[in-house]
Amino acid sequence: MSFVFEAEIRQDTGKGASRRLRHADKLPAIVYGAGKEAVAITLEHSALNLAQEHEAFYNEVLTLKIGSEELKVKVQDMQRHPYKPKLTHVDFVRV
Repeated sequence: MSFVFEAEIRQDTGKGASRRLRHADKLPAIVYGAGKEAVAITLEHSALNLAQEHEAFYNEVLTLKIGSEELKVKVQDMQRHPYKPKLTHVDFVRV
């Protein structure tokens, strides 16, 4: 099973900007590693929330499409809402 997600680079950072994204059914995330600069991105919450129900999601290499670029990443860390079935933030590491 392969997982491909559309992502956008985000300019706004911080608690307020992340909160606005979450209210718009978006998910703030970050991509780092491989000796490159960290990149703050935004993903569709519903797509990632559905995919994370599959066990393979945590073990496979995922593909992030950011514009015309495709990044191969793995999930490093996921933060979840304390009682709602929602994700609040995801960290990806480049492969």
